[in-house]
Amino acid sequence: MQPSAPPLTELAELRQLVVTLQAALEQAQQENGLLRQKLDALARRFFGAKSEQLDPAQLQLLLSGLPSAAALEPRPGTIGPSDFTTRRSSPSPQRIRTPENLEVVREVIEPPLVQTAPEQWKRIGQETSRLLDYQPGKFFWRETVRPKYVRLAQRATAPVLAPAPLRVAERCLAAPGLLAQLLISKYADHLPYYRQEQIYLQRHGVFIARQQMVQWTEQCARLLSGITRVLKEQLRQSSYVQVDETPVEYLEPGHGQTKQGYLWTALVPGQCVLYQWHPSRATACVEAVLGKDFSGQLQCDGYSAYPAYAKDKPQVQLAGCWAHGRRGFFEAKDQAPGVAGWILNQIGILYRWEEQLRAARAGPKARQAFRAAHSRTVVRRLRRALDKLQSRYLPQSLLGQAIGYALNQWPQLEVFLEHGQVEIDNNLVENAIRPTAIGKKNWLFIGAEEAGERSAIVYTLLQNCRLVGVEPRAYLKDVLERLPAATNQTVAELTPFNWKKAREKSDRPEA
Repeated sequence: MQPSAPPLTELAELRQLVVTLQAALEQAQQENGLLRQKLDALARRFFGAKSEQLDPAQLQLLLSGLPSAAALEPRPGTIGPSDFTTRRSSPSPQRIRTPENLEVVREVIEPPLVQTAPEQWKRIGQETSRLLDYQPGKFFWRETVRPKYVRLAQRATAPVLAPAPLRVAERCLAAPGLLAQLLISKYADHLPYYRQEQIYLQRHGVFIARQQMVQWTEQCARLLSGITRVLKEQLRQSSYVQVDETPVEYLEPGHGQTKQGYLWTALVPGQCVLYQWHPSRATACVEAVLGKDFSGQLQCDGYSAYPAYAKDKPQVQLAGCWAHGRRGFFEAKDQAPGVAGWILNQIGILYRWEEQLRAARAGPKARQAFRAAHSRTVVRRLRRALDKLQSRYLPQSLLGQAIGYALNQWPQLEVFLEHGQVEIDNNLVENAIRPTAIGKKNWLFIGAEEAGERSAIVYTLLQNCRLVGVEPRAYLKDVLERLPAATNQTVAELTPFNWKKAREKSDRPEA
């Protein structure tokens, strides 16, 4: 007996169920693919190499045999990456370099036979060899003696006494040399106070409590803040500034745990750099750094605080960072190796041209003309490619996110083409943040909230010393000796740039 066929309604329900399950399966597969891409990107970011460079051989392999990438290749006759390969010089075999005026301590070793009867010998030459040596620093008391005098004919009058030299703070027992060493050890060598306490006690037999070091640092920062105010005014008067921020943990009394603050960094390439501490990442922090009347190009990443700051300021033009735009495509190269590789190759052409401009020490006008003649063509080619590619990839995929970020930032990314003084990326200010990142790994948190402001002051001066090529310990020792007697008019002479200029002028022989 033949089984009866199922009713048509049941068949329709089964077909509808199959369609629903297929749709759910496709959606789950898409979500699974997106999650795998994100996990792979996170794994590379935390456990893999962080270099964003592509090996040329690997790039050719990625581009070969892929029609989607071949369609985006530049037309014949256009400039390609092979035209701008830079030849790297082989590393120098010299492993030690010293200044020409390095002190030489000479030790003469006479032969024992000559010592017994020197009159029987005649010197005909010598053999000389050198070893590079080092003598650790030492503690000593700097004693100041101020003799008292009285006139022989007027013994009843008050004695004459030279005025006492000014100190960093009243009743401060630390000389400027020691204070400079404390600041260098903490903020340049990244040694927490407790490590300095152990070093001084175990190696020199001198005990200085870390609480005392904190107090001395606070006193120094109060004096040095006058110099940072001068640098802040200089930065605000500039027409081009790079700004970035980095999170720093700090202690909040009563909470029993650390909270997150931010060290804001602003840099005028080749001129000055400024750090400011704020417990938040709000738009008001940008205004606290640049002021309300800043006018010019502000180069930054895509964080929303910067557009909010420039919203009602037509005199402020935001400039984008190609390093941030490139990063997303580097993370997406496993999803679409051909397309991502081609985009990275085009951005690499821009960077190779910028490297040539830096090597030639081109000025703003020369850079603007070169970019208008060469870089603009590549930027337009990239824009056309991204417009076509945007609809092919899911917005939440790695490549979709990279394309979306680049297109959203495109007006800012084109600013460097119009202004020769603007860099292609924000890497200079990010490099200025690196010393603070090394310090965070050593001291874990910055201390109480007010310690952030002290740290920003010292970091500002140390980084400006590095920017202009000044030895930081000699600079800090000298300015800490001169600041107690400085006025508002003379404090501007103590910025690292002006300090170096005055030193060079005093060392220059008169004609």
